Amino acid sequence: MTTQDTETQIDTPGLVFPTGFVWGSATSAYQIEGAVSTDGRGKSIWDTFVHQPGRVVNGEHADVAIDHYHRYRDDVRLMADLGLTAYRFSVSWPRVQPLGSGAINAKGLDFYSRLVDELLSYGIDPWLTLYHWDLPQALEDAGGWPSRDTSKRFADYAAAVHGALGDRVKNWATVNEPWCAAFLGYASGEHAPGRREPARAIHAAHHLNLAHGLAVEAMRAQRTDTRIGGCVNLYAMTTATESEADQDAARRIDGLQNRFFLDALMHGRYPADVLADLSQLTGPEFIHDGDMALISQPLDMLLINYYSRYTVTGASGGASSATAAPTDSGSPWVGSEHVGFVNGGRPVTSMGWEVDGPGLLEVLHRLTREYPSIPLYISENGAAYDDVLTEDGAVHDVERRAFIDTHLRVCHQAIEGGVPLQGYFAWSLMDNFEWAWGYGKRFGLVYVDYSAQTRILKDSALWYAETIRHGGLRGPAE
Repeated sequence: MTTQDTETQIDTPGLVFPTGFVWGSATSAYQIEGAVSTDGRGKSIWDTFVHQPGRVVNGEHADVAIDHYHRYRDDVRLMADLGLTAYRFSVSWPRVQPLGSGAINAKGLDFYSRLVDELLSYGIDPWLTLYHWDLPQALEDAGGWPSRDTSKRFADYAAAVHGALGDRVKNWATVNEPWCAAFLGYASGEHAPGRREPARAIHAAHHLNLAHGLAVEAMRAQRTDTRIGGCVNLYAMTTATESEADQDAARRIDGLQNRFFLDALMHGRYPADVLADLSQLTGPEFIHDGDMALISQPLDMLLINYYSRYTVTGASGGASSATAAPTDSGSPWVGSEHVGFVNGGRPVTSMGWEVDGPGLLEVLHRLTREYPSIPLYISENGAAYDDVLTEDGAVHDVERRAFIDTHLRVCHQAIEGGVPLQGYFAWSLMDNFEWAWGYGKRFGLVYVDYSAQTRILKDSALWYAETIRHGGLRGPAE
């Protein structure tokens, strides 16, 4: 954590990636599927949240989203046209298990079976994420992630999905971005279920980690040929100045965002300094004997979602949370609410997130330096821009193309430097419902006309398809 970013040379032309490198794109169930009341699907916390006034920009919701539930075959053909070798998607827990426990909804599970078969028919490897934030509302009513029992219910759900699809799906992720689910959902309240209970958010974070461990245990009891990984969103850290207050701010945010989850997964412990930061809110009683051993079972891979860098300050008057949605919300930085986030002077996306490819290199080298060696995959990386459909029926998203180009060049440099990076998934395959931001933020390689539900390949999609065909980047940096 320094005031200067790592220098990165990213302009080498003609970069070829290793044979077998995974070229993918990613989505999540709630953001694309729609069909929220179809074929026995139960209600999720997001179904409840989006219909509460003031929660989502313009009162938008995902009841229909981009109707992937009914249009999945066409969407898979789009993936094939792009030449994707892998597709990362999530399963909707309430679609498979409407109440979060008890009976399995056969129609819901069959949708994912059909999706998997469709992907395989085109030679696209399905990468399945079990949880991308859509907790069944019935489990939230019983306490949600702050309740330890939710972790046990998740293991049962994982076993049901794995038992049905594990014969065809070989790559599995457990919980997507547990930081977001815990601290945006239960501390700041800007994500579902919209609670502002900082102490309970800490419990939620631990129980999400525990859910991961219990799911790994349950799936490995069923099959030995499954590859399982955790999925964390990581950030590079920069201090606004060299001051002691700013250095402490960086330690705190790095601890809660990065090390709290990485150390649990990879070292079987929580960082002592982070527990100290949180000690006035909650004691260690929520961590039971044996929990950390469950959480830190050996993994086959680690999935990394990377978008930007944090530049932080401990000085009073700093900018508020870098994650804040455009609704009234508290702070997700439990125990470190005083920390501010400032602009480091880099270009920004329409989300206000700074574009920082060198930060990804820092993250990757840190993983190889501080944690056990394990295959790594970039499971999300992308950018929202204000895309416009032009009169020629195209979307000339030059900035997104340059964003992906920059980050892929960093990935290649990391591999050349010995990082065991084996794949890249662009976020997102298609424009979709962007949580509390509604439909105004477009991350997709594919443009979606939400009124007509038509799909149009953006220039970035055509460029990414060419990159995949050539197994790497051609020409100088964008």
